[in-house]
Amino acid sequence: MLKQFLQKLIASEPEAENQNQVEIAAATLLMEVAWADHKIEEKELEHIRQALSQHFDLDGPTLDAIIEESRDHHDSSVGLYAFTRTLTEAWDEPARYELVVAMWALALEDNSIHRFEEHMIRKISELLYVSHSRFIAAKQMARARRDAHQD
Repeated sequence: MLKQFLQKLIASEPEAENQNQVEIAAATLLMEVAWADHKIEEKELEHIRQALSQHFDLDGPTLDAIIEESRDHHDSSVGLYAFTRTLTEAWDEPARYELVVAMWALALEDNSIHRFEEHMIRKISELLYVSHSRFIAAKQMARARRDAHQD
C-alpha cells in the first residue's frame, strides 16, 4: 500500500486526488506524533479526527477512511519525507504552521508533553520548513488554545 501511495505522489494526479494525498499525509504525520510515546490512546485518535474534520471539512465515512489509511501508512512507513514533501508542495508556511499547532495540541491531549512527542514534532517541523521560532510559537499557541477551551 505504501508503494502505491508513493507512486501516486510521483505521478501527476488530478486535483481531487492530490487533495486526498494531502489529507492522508497530514493524518499520517499526526499519527506519528500520537505514536511517539509508543501508544495511541482513544482520546488522541479523537483529537486527530477533530483536527482533520475542522481543517478539511470531511464527512464521517471519508474521515474514517483517511484515518484508516494513515494508520496503515504509519504501520508500514519507512520515513516521513514523502508525507512532508506532499505538504510542503501543497501548502504555504501558515498552513504548515497550523499543522504544527495541531501536533502540539495532540501532544498536550494528556496535559503533558512526552520528550519523544516533542522530538517527533521538532523533526516534522524541520521537514515542513517551519522555522524554530515558529515551532516554539506553535507550542505556545496550542497551549493558549487549550487553556482558552478549559475556561
